[in-house]
Amino acid sequence: MTTATNSIVTDMALAPDGHLKIDWVQAHMPVLNRIREQFEKEQPFKGLKVTISLHLEAKTAYLAKVVKAGGAEVTITGSNPLSTQDDVCAALVEDGITVFAKYNPSPEEYKELLIKSLESKPDLIIDDGGDLVSLLHSERKDLAVNVRGGAEETTTGILRLKAMEKDGKLGFPMVAVNDAYCKYLFDNRYGTGQSVWDGINRTTNLVVAGKTVVVVGYGWCGKGVAMRAKGLGANVIVTEIDAIKGVEAYMDGFAVMPMIEAAKLGDFFVTVTGNRDVIRGEHYKVMKDGAILSNAGHFDVEVNKPELEALSSSKRTVRRNIEEYQLTDGRKVYILAEGRLVNLAAGDGHPAEIMDMTFALQAMSLKYVNDSYQSLGNTVVNVPYVLDEQVARFKLESLGTSVDALSDEQKAYLDSWDEH
Repeated sequence: MTTATNSIVTDMALAPDGHLKIDWVQAHMPVLNRIREQFEKEQPFKGLKVTISLHLEAKTAYLAKVVKAGGAEVTITGSNPLSTQDDVCAALVEDGITVFAKYNPSPEEYKELLIKSLESKPDLIIDDGGDLVSLLHSERKDLAVNVRGGAEETTTGILRLKAMEKDGKLGFPMVAVNDAYCKYLFDNRYGTGQSVWDGINRTTNLVVAGKTVVVVGYGWCGKGVAMRAKGLGANVIVTEIDAIKGVEAYMDGFAVMPMIEAAKLGDFFVTVTGNRDVIRGEHYKVMKDGAILSNAGHFDVEVNKPELEALSSSKRTVRRNIEEYQLTDGRKVYILAEGRLVNLAAGDGHPAEIMDMTFALQAMSLKYVNDSYQSLGNTVVNVPYVLDEQVARFKLESLGTSVDALSDEQKAYLDSWDEH
């Protein structure tokens, strides 16, 4: 059976546009290109099946092609109903990858597509938010029979994995790619920081300068969103539950206050917590008329939509990816991209050069878990530092630069305790 007859996509006629998108990002992903060359020679996944669940756009598509170049039979699905790009899906099918994904499926369809992607009984997986892992450990344990291990992309997914590991429920090793330095220092901060405002700006077509932006959560993603908001000329408020991060935000030059106070002041709100209900009923009651709410965390639960609907007299779509809620007192509050990830559901996600590093980590971590799964145990595994640094070195080389190396004398000095 060919990938075309086995796949579920919206329209194969869209493939030419998808190929152009993939070609564009490939030209701007030198680290992943270098790894592809290695994989083509070494064939680390020869004879293996790999299932991938990530935001299915051009950069993810190129990662899938790199894994396929390493000898794998690749199946891919989306990790968010609104971030899948139908033209990219069609192009991947033409490139020999099985695809089960389409833009904006119903919740039932979305789950069925996830299950379809696992029915190949993969040897390795790449997951985003733990969706594949969750299915493989619950209602479709039968599809986990061959799984050696995998790699997880997000903070939310790693939290779920660690909870499973703690309860003794994790059935195979998973590499915590999100916790690698090259992931959270660059992807989370610079990738999220830029792509969130790409999504907000292209969707709203409103000025940011002079407005008040409330950033909910000051992890690495929150740092990036706040930094870029400041660069756009906004007044930035940070809300946090962690006092240390609150002090950090204050020292970085931002106002820090509880959400109930920030809710009264914000023009734009961006949630980046990975938790639920961080903007909820009590906050809607004090918001400005015209407040714009968006999520850049993970699932569409950070902004509580049911509580907003309960306070509203009407709801309508006023622009693509903008829903207007008219409250019973006449104020209007807007939610972008249905509360899903605004940078992907209303944009193209992180810049190609940023995802070059992250997806290089994914590819190398997948090889690592395949090489080492028998000794790793059913645990959440950190990305080995040697892989993390190798990605950074490849990146520097692609930029035409490098860093110094320690001399033998310097190494000996650092390793000693009695010669200082």
